[in-house]
Amino acid sequence: MAGSDYARVEQAIRFLDEHWRDQPGLEEVAAEVGLSAFHFQRMFRHWAGVSPKRFLQFLSASEARRLLAESRSVLDTSLELGLSGPGRLHDLMISVDRMTPGEIKAGPLAIDWAIEDTMFGKAVFAATPRGLCGLWFLGDDGPRGAVAELGRRFPHASLRRAPGRMAPIAAELERRLRGRAPRPLSLLLAGTSFQLQVWEALLRVPAGRVVDYRRVATSIGRPGADRAVAQAIGANPIACLIPCHRVIQSTGGFGGYRWGQPRKRALLAVEQSRARPADQARSTRNA
Repeated sequence: MAGSDYARVEQAIRFLDEHWRDQPGLEEVAAEVGLSAFHFQRMFRHWAGVSPKRFLQFLSASEARRLLAESRSVLDTSLELGLSGPGRLHDLMISVDRMTPGEIKAGPLAIDWAIEDTMFGKAVFAATPRGLCGLWFLGDDGPRGAVAELGRRFPHASLRRAPGRMAPIAAELERRLRGRAPRPLSLLLAGTSFQLQVWEALLRVPAGRVVDYRRVATSIGRPGADRAVAQAIGANPIACLIPCHRVIQSTGGFGGYRWGQPRKRALLAVEQSRARPADQARSTRNA
């Protein structure tokens, strides 16, 4: 049985390698190897470690990088890959490389990073010349884990440790966390169109207030997409400044937080302690 499964996976990979420009769907590839879509998906993931769709994305992204490096336009590259337009190419490259097609055409992305102290613990700050692209608190694996995460997030970027450049950004974060008037700060967000919509919605939630996933989904015109919203919030690359800590469960529970629930509670407590009484009352009603 195992040998038969491997033969089918090998056949599927060969089919995808030969027909990726047609962007075949799961059902089409499954039919090629004589399986139902459900069983083929499980078998392929078991043997290859990724889903057929993800494998196809890597094949497409590899060809896209080659075409963009040859100075092909974003539109021409999209059509060459069998995609419907530049928007689909943008989502593909963000999903695989965390870079837009324009950034790939411009050459390797240069990212400066450093670990700085904040009032909620040590955090990694990462920025390009266009703005802050990453901010997250250190985990149990410490600085080594932070560098590894940077590499995973930006696999084709040039990384440089630059504490001097990150210090002013860390100081601005401190100002905001202490409730002082914010100063201009540029963010460079790399995400799918849906993720960007969700993160922009979070930016509209005032300090000291909380909303639930359903309210965020409704605010972007996607009522009922609570689960997808939760996944986009979990992928938030910039802690605090994109305030995913202000989203709670519809039951009133705090819910999860990728940097730890105690830190989420502390962030909300500090913000709400500085909010005006009227705002606090409104926050309770909105929860």
